[in-house]
Amino acid sequence: MADLAKLVEELSSLSVLEASELVKMLEGKWGVSAAAPVAAMAAMPAAGAGAAAAEPVEEKTEFDVVLKDAGPKKIEVIKVIRQLTNLGLVEAKTMAETAGGKVLSAVGKDAAKDAKAKLEAAGAVVDVV
Repeated sequence: MADLAKLVEELSSLSVLEASELVKMLEGKWGVSAAAPVAAMAAMPAAGAGAAAAEPVEEKTEFDVVLKDAGPKKIEVIKVIRQLTNLGLVEAKTMAETAGGKVLSAVGKDAAKDAKAKLEAAGAVVDVV
C-alpha cells in the first residue's frame, strides 16, 4: 500500500496549474468528472442537520400597497390616494378606477399598514404584498 502521508505531502507541494493538470489526468484515467460530485455534495444537506440546516427565511422589508377595488365611496378613496402619493386629481382618479393598481411601492411595513388602514377606512379593498 502507498505511503499516504508521503502522497499528501507531494500533492501539497503542487502548484495550482499542476494540480489542475493532475485533476484532468485522473478524470481521463478513471472516466469521471471532479465537478459532478462536488456539486452533488453541495446540494445535499449535512448529515443529521435536518431542518436546522435550512437557510433562515429572510423577512420581507418592502411592501406594495395594491388597490383591488375602490368600493362605493370612490371620491373618498381618491382623496386618500392623493394624500398618500401626492398625485394629481386625474392620476389619482385613474388609479382608483384601475383594479390592481399599486398605490405605494417598496414601502416599509408600518407605512404599508397605515396606507391600507386609510384606504380601507375610505371604503377601498386593499392588499399588501
